[in-house]
Amino acid sequence: MAKRKKNKPDTNTIAEVLRPVLADTYALMAQTHLCHWNVEGPSFFALHAAFEAQYTELFTAADEIAERIRALGDYSPGGLATLAGIAKMAELPERATAEKMAASLIENHTKLIKDAAKAREVASDVEDKETEDLMIARIQVHEKTVWMLKSFLK
Repeated sequence: MAKRKKNKPDTNTIAEVLRPVLADTYALMAQTHLCHWNVEGPSFFALHAAFEAQYTELFTAADEIAERIRALGDYSPGGLATLAGIAKMAELPERATAEKMAASLIENHTKLIKDAAKAREVASDVEDKETEDLMIARIQVHEKTVWMLKSFLK
């Protein structure tokens, strides 16, 4: 049986596909925090608590992704303008309804799932199991959050 040739991870390529995942995560964290602060209506208590759990989880995730970029030998992007430019996520108005908040967050989580899937594929191609595993875990979190937010809108 022939031994499979292992590709050497191209750490620059992996870091490049992780940059939008980091930026998306940070932008989504900020948007979710905005929703936490400004949600109103009959679902206030449930959504206020749910948004807090979500933005707290996203903050931890951003740190993990940034540290993975650093572990690959590259520098993590930072600064609000830089991250917003990379993420290119639409911002919610401060006075959005709970339904508009949920719909916007669904859209942003969906964008993040796509970027994480791209990073997962690149990591898989070069057999970077650590990055691949990180992206699989992130996709699972975002898919679950999309399901929960869609359930709220029904």
